[in-house]
Amino acid sequence: MEIPLQAQVECTDGICGHSVYVLIDPVIDQVTHLIVKEAASPNTEYIVPVNVFSATIAGTIQLSCSKAELEQMAPFIQTDYIQEKIPDYSEYRYGVIGMGSYFYRPYVTREITVEVPVEHRQIPVGELAIQRGTRVEATDGYVGKVDEFVVDPLNSHITHLVMREGHLWGKKDVIIPLSALGKTQDDTVFLKLDKHQIEALPEFPLHRLWD
Repeated sequence: MEIPLQAQVECTDGICGHSVYVLIDPVIDQVTHLIVKEAASPNTEYIVPVNVFSATIAGTIQLSCSKAELEQMAPFIQTDYIQEKIPDYSEYRYGVIGMGSYFYRPYVTREITVEVPVEHRQIPVGELAIQRGTRVEATDGYVGKVDEFVVDPLNSHITHLVMREGHLWGKKDVIIPLSALGKTQDDTVFLKLDKHQIEALPEFPLHRLWD
């Protein structure tokens, strides 16, 4: 089963959003969750367990839950608020001299306390969040970007990484075996192969509406 990223996602009662991330347990090379960003405002991103996947048909991911059930799942982005002191600009004055204008302020400016929102991704400890477009590096340099994953539907284990390789003209999708994946850090996937070895890998036949 393919898990395309930035693809349409359907619940049992209609289109509900699109896929933005997959969460991976790197120890067992298993996909644990899909992050679905809802189509309607406020465009909340939900953490969807892999057992809710139903099928991938024509580049669309189908879920076995309804839209209402999706909205009950945990959000991927958590917003916390921290207090921060800023100058109180309400005491500034405005004036005009000739053809120009200026601002001036009192000798002492008081501060006010405001709450500033800070967003955090809710990634389970020890897991990785990978999105479409994540950079892929061979042993001798940059080779492409993550396009999607191929997963065994029986156990949710990743079997291959599909990479979009090449330049703007003449792009192709290459299927990379799991054994070739190395570490992942700083939004980059590192492979154990060099560029010549990657060129020899088979292409993966993807047919997308946006290609």
